[in-house]
Amino acid sequence: MHEISYCEGVLDAVLRRANGRPVSRIGVRAGTLHRLVPAAFEQSFQLVAGGTIAEGASTEVVPVPATAVCRACTHRTDTAGPIVSCPSCGGFEVDLEGGTELVLAWVEYAEPVAAPHPRRERTAALIPEHTHEGA
Repeated sequence: MHEISYCEGVLDAVLRRANGRPVSRIGVRAGTLHRLVPAAFEQSFQLVAGGTIAEGASTEVVPVPATAVCRACTHRTDTAGPIVSCPSCGGFEVDLEGGTELVLAWVEYAEPVAAPHPRRERTAALIPEHTHEGA
């Protein structure tokens, strides 16, 4: 599961961007040449984010294709991986561009938990517990 090493880097970026705010969701743009499996990425992120402000945050992996470029006819086509020949002219000199990016695209923050009203908290501490024993 190579996703764990990617998730460790993504978590670092999430924690820097969040600056202490609790995180509920993240989006990652991932080049198809990384061969990330969204479900495995989600599971890996849950493992590495445990105990942080991103614990329990869901993930969305947005695949970014590579582009195959033929040297002979300059035809360009999106692809999920290397191709043997140009689909336009059949030439064998095809280069790949992109498909290797891994970018934290967005972070969605959780609603902060409201702190209890200090007066209510203090009042609750002053009122003894009431029981109806013997009634």
